[in-house]
Parts: sequence; C-alpha cells; structure tokens
Amino acid sequence: MNHPVIAIGLDAADPLLIETWMSQGHLKNLKQLCDRGLYTRLKTFNYYRAETPWTTFLTGCSPQNTGYWAPVKFHEGTYEVEEIEAYDFSEHPPFYALGDDYQVAVFDMPQSTLSEQVNGLQVLAWGAHSPLTPSHSKPAGLLEALIQKHGEHPRLRKDHASCMNVAALKRLQSDIQVGIARRSAICQDLLQRQPWDLFLTIFGETHSAGHYLWHLSQPSHPLYETYKDQVSGDPLLEVFESVDRAIGEILDKAPKDAQVVVFAAHGMGNNVMDLPSMVFLPELLYRFNFGKPALAPGQLGAPPSEPITKGRVERGWIGAVWGLKHDANRLRSWLRQKLPNKLFKHVEPLFGKDSQPDLVSPFKLIEQGDALFFQPAVWYKPFWSQMRAFALPSYSEGYIRINLKGREPEGIVEPSEYEALCDELSQLLYNLKDARTGQPMVKQIVRTRQQPDQRDPKLPDADLVIIWQEEHVTDVVDSPELGRIGPVPYSRTGSHRSDGFLMAQGPGIEPGSSAPEGHALDLAPTVLSLMGASIPPHFEGRPLIETLILAK
Repeated sequence: MNHPVIAIGLDAADPLLIETWMSQGHLKNLKQLCDRGLYTRLKTFNYYRAETPWTTFLTGCSPQNTGYWAPVKFHEGTYEVEEIEAYDFSEHPPFYALGDDYQVAVFDMPQSTLSEQVNGLQVLAWGAHSPLTPSHSKPAGLLEALIQKHGEHPRLRKDHASCMNVAALKRLQSDIQVGIARRSAICQDLLQRQPWDLFLTIFGETHSAGHYLWHLSQPSHPLYETYKDQVSGDPLLEVFESVDRAIGEILDKAPKDAQVVVFAAHGMGNNVMDLPSMVFLPELLYRFNFGKPALAPGQLGAPPSEPITKGRVERGWIGAVWGLKHDANRLRSWLRQKLPNKLFKHVEPLFGKDSQPDLVSPFKLIEQGDALFFQPAVWYKPFWSQMRAFALPSYSEGYIRINLKGREPEGIVEPSEYEALCDELSQLLYNLKDARTGQPMVKQIVRTRQQPDQRDPKLPDADLVIIWQEEHVTDVVDSPELGRIGPVPYSRTGSHRSDGFLMAQGPGIEPGSSAPEGHALDLAPTVLSLMGASIPPHFEGRPLIETLILAK
C-alpha cells in the first residue's frame, strides 16, 4: 500500500548546525523526526554548488547531463553575460510531473517551472529565495487567491541586507519570520483541500538567513566579535526555530499515515567564496594581464590593516568596494572614497576624461539596467577582449574563461598555448595566500575541458573552476607575483557548502534507522520510491530508503 508523501526542503540548511541545535534541545520537531525515523547526510557537487542543487533535485540529473551550471550565462561569440532564469526542463522535466496517476501539490519550489504533466496544483515564486521563475501558478488564479487570504512574502526577491547594518539585519530577520508563518498557513490550507500523493514545499528563508545572519550567530566568523553585542540571542537560530515550529504545524495537518521527508540539498558555512570569486579573482587576472592594479591595491609584506567595518561601509558594499578603485589622481581617489556616490558622480567630470579605458562603474551599470551591476567581475568587462584570461561573474567558486582564438570574437590565446596558460594561471593561484594567516587560498582547480576545441554546449562557460579553501574567511590576499589585494569589506557572511541531509519518518521506516551517506541526486528517486512511483531510467541517483541500516 502506498502512502502520501510530505516533502519539505530547507534551502541551504547546514547539517552541522541542525545536528548541533537538535543536540542542544532546540528544533524539537526536527529532533522528533530523527528519533522516530531515519537521518543521514548528503553530498552535492563540490563546484557550482550554489547554482545547481535545485536543478539536480528536480531533474535527478547532474549538470553534466542538463547543461545547466549557473543562472549567469556567458554568450560565446560575444563578450556578453546575462542573468538567466532556471533550467528550461525541455529535456528533463521535474520529477513530480507524473501525469494523471498521482495527485501532486507543489508550493514555492525555487528554480522550477509550471508543468502541464502535473495533476494537481503548482505555485511558484511566492517567497522562495532566488526563485528564477515568474510568480505564477496552475490553476492561474491560485497564487493571487493565496496572497489575498494569507498575505504575500515580505522579502520576495529582496531578501538581503548589509551584513554591517544591524538594524537592517533585524528587519530582515523579522520579515523572514513573517514569511515563515505565512508559508506555514498556506501549506496547512493546501494540505486540507484534498488528499495528495505528494505535497512539496521549500523553506527558502533558511537560505536567506544563512547568507546574512551568519556572523550574528557563529563565533568563527571574523565579524562576530564586532557585532555580537548589538543583538540579543542568536538571530540565525531564531529563524530556524520558526521553521521548526512551522514544520510541526504543517505536519499536524498532514495525513497520519504520511511518509515525511525533510531535506537539504546543500548547506552553509562561513563565507569563504564571495570575496575571492567576486573581487580577488577578477582583480588578480587584471594585474596578470596588464601588470598594474585596478582595485584595492595594498602593500605586500606589510601587516594588513584592520578589517573594514565602518566608514566606507555606510555607502553599502558596492559603494565601499568601488571606493577602493585605484586612481593615479590622489584627490579624485580620496573623493571617490569619501563622497556619497550621488555627489561624486557630479564631481568626477570636473577632472576630465581619462585617455585610457577604465573599469565600468557599478552605478553606470545600474543606470544601464544591467542586472549584474553588483558583480565586480563585470566592472572589468571593457578589458575582457584584451585579456588572455578573465573572471566570469560568480555566486560561489571562481570561474576563469580563456580568451581563445577561434572561440572568442577577439581571442588572443592560440589553441597551442591553452594548456600552458592554464598551467601558468594554476600556479599563480596556488601561490595566492591569505595575508592574515599565510594559508594558501586555493584548495583545487578543476579544468572543465581536456582540449581547447571542446565546444559541447553542456560544458560550463568557465575553462577553470577555482575551489577555495574553506577554513578561514579572508578579506585580504597576497600574490608573490602580483601584490596585495585588500582589505576589502565583507559581503554576505554565509556561503554554500556541499553538505546536506535527509530525514524520513513514516510507515516502514524504523525509529533510529540510518542509511549510507547519499547524494543530492538521490533525493528525487527517494521521494518517488516512497510514493510507489516509477523512477525514470535517466536518473543518476538511487532511493536511499531501500538501503536502510537499523541503528544499533
């Protein structure tokens, strides 16, 4: 006999945090699920880990098979990049598109699509973090009806705040918790409308909170000591406690014989990616190509100055980083750092135009409507055609594109030079060190092409993927060859890890059982197996529930 499945995702919820807080007596509903059923860890891919987990979950396929690596696309044949929507699912539909044989309800699944093959209801982009899909539903009027009854999510597509503005972070936390309560009410409502074979929802609030509240919770972050006295309690834990309560409320309305699955396809930790990928890498490649700094020059060998926690940060992270732009004109450099951006925009023309090309200002990009204005890599775009290699915009690892002849419109690297250049860049990056600790910055460099002429459209845009060290948060780095970069102000304080988890409770699952560590690819087969539905042959994972090991 098949039982209904209630699947609840906690977006980017780190298993170590969950396990620690459960052991301390917090998250009582999750602890009860663990005690009454199964718990195991999951892994996902160790690069492009911020962008691919939900597509992996939805399709049961790796990015090598979907060709979807990131929501930012570099267009071969140009030097243009753009922010794109989710995977189009034309080759691999969402796993829950099961046709007439199953009644399915999907609420606020991020990075998905409305499928004609779902017998039930679908609501997308009500409040998910980075939904990458329009706010719409099937039936068409359902989303608006739910908003009218329960309210909208206060932070849809604006779930961010400066990590150095505690008042803004407190408002973010409050709004996130309002969203959690409304999500709970909507899920309870939908659960009671009719019996479902599968009910799926995702708490995106754990993702948002992890990015922006991490340093207010975790003593290992360098900013924790600076800001801990400005908050009471643990804001990140409070968000997770709200989620835990909401899960209890939702399950109270679920059928008593339901199989319950709670999972995270990836996790979160100290942010060791944003500054290296978004700031240090594009600046390092600029210096590699032109032999001079463009941003945040520092004195190699000198003790690093204190982390930037005041002064420039009141201008916002983008303004603070842009204020560090290298400028031979000392007065203009000083004014760029000190004046409000709106005022400096009027003062700058008084200095006349530079004879040489320059970085493009993020504020000019805003005026032009460029959605990637906040990505420093894009500030260097005027130079990409002149560079042997350049950094692509990133939300996680570092991505390098070789300016290859025959592939790029103004390519300058001969195919015969491709391997040697990759070797040279790799050595340069392996020599890069955290200026505060002396620790190497790079853990691994992945080459995505064995030959320079590989043009498979399913390959990543990057030729080299830089996997950074995960032990220390870094705001200043030293290159023996190219000098110091930084300090620069911290951005988001939590970043992604490849660790996730799975909890499952219900008929046939023994209390206290476990399973071997799984993979994010195993999530969709596990849900389908619990439903008694067939698993498509192209799925790359396996049902974890079939490999139960009774805990001793």
